Amino acid sequence: MFCYAGGDGDRAGVKRREIAIADIGGTHARFAIATIENGSVVSLSEPVVLRTEEIDRFESAWAEFGRQAGSLPRAAAIAIAGPVLGDRAPMTNGRWVLDLAALRRGLQLEALTVLNDFGAIAHAVAHVPAGQLIHIAGPDVPLPDYGTISVIGPGTGLGVAHLHRSGAGYQVQATEGGHVGFAPQDEIDERILDQLRGRHARVVNEHVLAGAGIMHVYAALGGTELTDDRAIWQQGIGREEEFAAQAVDRFCASLGAVAGDYALAHGASAVVLAGGIGQKLRDLLPNSEFGERFRAKPHYEAMMAAIPVKLIAHPRPGLHGAAVAFAREHP
Repeated sequence: MFCYAGGDGDRAGVKRREIAIADIGGTHARFAIATIENGSVVSLSEPVVLRTEEIDRFESAWAEFGRQAGSLPRAAAIAIAGPVLGDRAPMTNGRWVLDLAALRRGLQLEALTVLNDFGAIAHAVAHVPAGQLIHIAGPDVPLPDYGTISVIGPGTGLGVAHLHRSGAGYQVQATEGGHVGFAPQDEIDERILDQLRGRHARVVNEHVLAGAGIMHVYAALGGTELTDDRAIWQQGIGREEEFAAQAVDRFCASLGAVAGDYALAHGASAVVLAGGIGQKLRDLLPNSEFGERFRAKPHYEAMMAAIPVKLIAHPRPGLHGAAVAFAREHP
């Protein structure tokens, strides 16, 4: 419920609300309490982090969140890594399926917002200060006040969304753009494609540009020693094993190529990177081939070179963005 603050050190006339928030990814589900004042998210509690694959369904994770956090508000915002299809929201890379009507009843919620996880991150992008956006490529200028901003992020999957800013504010469009078909650019890409064709009827960008995709890049480059994607990431970023390091470098280049494709498709005037893998690569991306491959669009090189590319450094953008989306839906 809303409470109207006044006295006891509070400012008179402040409309404050606490809501429960969740950011459900393919690997982790994060839960927290957000405080909203006069339509703005002013704080997030320290999150409760659970491994998605270890819990059978969302309601069980919610119960564990309540056990750790205590009494929960009767309002919630949930970001999920998958499409929201009316009253149903299935995870793309997981078992959980949200039944929105059942959630409202079962959790006794008075207000509920459910959205795609990268839609939530796009909401966060619209609100974070410039200091939480790290320059990666293109001109080192602030995000534009007008136009479209693509939001792209490799993690357990490949998330894609965009937001459009205008004089009337902004609008977010979530997508399943990670499932656009993978388009090889050179011989190495062809070898990566060959690695994947035997596993998938249709090879898409997410199969290459997600956490586990590094294994196929590694194998295509000739790596054989490491058989676990986490080991490839760790030793590749740490430059501890030759083929792992080459695989990470190639991943950065391929991410640049695909990010440029999405920017073209969205008519973007800026791009923001996110996702767990994006955070791991924050120090490598600016000096990698990301920028070169991002710009390498025949006939449009100058246009692509004028697009700023940032990486969002907010520690919990999905949770923050879910709370922002709730505040917009339930003013």
